Amino acid sequence: MKTEYERHSSARMFENNFLEAASKIHPVTPFIFYIPIITAMLAWGLWSGTTRPGMVALFAPLGYLTWCFMEYTLHRNLFHWEGNGPLTRRFHAIIHGYHHTYPDDPQRLVMPLGASIPLAIVIGGLLWLVGRPDATIPYFVGIVVGYLAYDYLHWAVHYKKPWTNWGKALRAHHMAHHFACPDKNFGISHRWIDRMLGSMQVRGQAAREAAKQGADASAAE
Repeated sequence: MKTEYERHSSARMFENNFLEAASKIHPVTPFIFYIPIITAMLAWGLWSGTTRPGMVALFAPLGYLTWCFMEYTLHRNLFHWEGNGPLTRRFHAIIHGYHHTYPDDPQRLVMPLGASIPLAIVIGGLLWLVGRPDATIPYFVGIVVGYLAYDYLHWAVHYKKPWTNWGKALRAHHMAHHFACPDKNFGISHRWIDRMLGSMQVRGQAAREAAKQGADASAAE
């Protein structure tokens, strides 16, 4: 994937005005939409006896962990899949290519509801088919909490200046993905999966490798 980008700018994604408006979202919108839903689900599950605190303590963190792997897998294998034809490249441009070209567009830093709601419905539907609401309700809640953490942290690393060492490291991790090594650092709300799967690269390391590649190319010429 190329690293061409335009800082502090934006562009249209769609000629259709409705689709263009639907592709933009205020960063607080997912939290306003999803937090009441998962709070009500969990409260109903506990109040009705459908699930129990022990199941919540077990399956909610498991759901969060599941999201971490989903985030990494979707980002690496779907968002960065460019395909070979005009349709697949257009698909890539819509779901992720635009963000790499215009990384500072404040209205496209979190997932629009038109993308997250279908994903939530698919996940919720599959869990409903399992037939174990005592486990699947807190598991689903954990997945959604993980998704909301991802949305917030992705917005924060682009929009806010970090004030903790962890925040600075996370921001450097993601900025390296954008501006130095788009084929590395796929974790957004975390870095440990990149470290575990060998796809982690820091900005200094990326610069050194790029310089080495340039020197090797010059020597070959």
